[in-house]
Amino acid sequence: MRELDVVVVGAGQAGLSSAHHLRRAGLEPDRDFVVLDHAPRAGGAWQYRWPSLTYGKVHGMHALPGMELTGADPARPSSEVIGEYFDAYEQHFDLRVHRPVEVYAVREGDGGRLLVETSEGTYATRALISATGTWDRPFWPRYPGQETFRGRQLHTAGYAGPAEFAGQRVVVVGGGASGTQHLMEIADVAAETFWMTRRPPVFRDGPFGEEQGRAAVAMVEDRVRRGLPPRSVVSVTGLPLTEAVRDARERGVLDRIEMFDRITPAGVAWDDGRTVEADVILWATGFRAAVDHLTPLKLREPGGGIKLDGTQVVRDERIHLVGYGPSASTIGANRAGRAAVRSVMRLLDRAGRAEPAPVPA
Repeated sequence: MRELDVVVVGAGQAGLSSAHHLRRAGLEPDRDFVVLDHAPRAGGAWQYRWPSLTYGKVHGMHALPGMELTGADPARPSSEVIGEYFDAYEQHFDLRVHRPVEVYAVREGDGGRLLVETSEGTYATRALISATGTWDRPFWPRYPGQETFRGRQLHTAGYAGPAEFAGQRVVVVGGGASGTQHLMEIADVAAETFWMTRRPPVFRDGPFGEEQGRAAVAMVEDRVRRGLPPRSVVSVTGLPLTEAVRDARERGVLDRIEMFDRITPAGVAWDDGRTVEADVILWATGFRAAVDHLTPLKLREPGGGIKLDGTQVVRDERIHLVGYGPSASTIGANRAGRAAVRSVMRLLDRAGRAEPAPVPA
């Protein structure tokens, strides 16, 4: 067992931002704090994105603190561009990320410390920054008859590009950015595509400025303050009406169909007798927060979420969630990482560090 001041779980945007601010506060990696990441290489969830999602198609990628991403080829896959950027960032700031490391559970320890049980041993820490994102918890809705479908079902997490859908009849479920991107790609090669969502999609035309961004984040933050499961920031901003989206709407690719009532062996069906035959159902239905490692601490509220004050868990001031709810965006993760470290440094000073460390500006 190793004793540290802080354990950071996750090395995506939120985890790297937090680690950067810990270094600025005077803490040393592998002496005062450690960053654990279960992924095989740098890049966070970006390394798993499908190859056809090029860097030029990415909306709102915000640079990590202290180092810009410059000169990227917009035609290259975003997984490569951002993966290389994250790797360079880790090396430049000497963050010494441990990978691949699985974090199994966080439990109460002795002397006010938390025990972080991992595949490389147990860490006893004064504070924990959990920056595990959502990619590891794809959400699969359940519908009657789902197990009878003779075709293929997959989730966005397993989407590798449009080529595998050539000549097939494809139902795409989900009204978010991933669903529309998948649909627009698949429509060029599939025999037929059908877009089905629970609610009519909202397309956002015109600029999306700071005021609109603050309002969207506030809506997500309100749920977190009330202890409800967070919605993604994207879910309350609407879909940007890009030229590609305009073209797809004009061609009828983005003609939305209301959600079906059940799944049949041959496709999907509605209670009024309508049916659609399909070879594939692609669930672009989003993700849930990957916080199962915190289960032993019983942090969830009756509403099903974890209540936060900023990034700090209300039930346990030693724990911060970064990249959760309102900070689940690239710019939000940066700001949340800085805020979490400020709070963590105050906690460490109260716990009796030999010399109070500076709080990052």
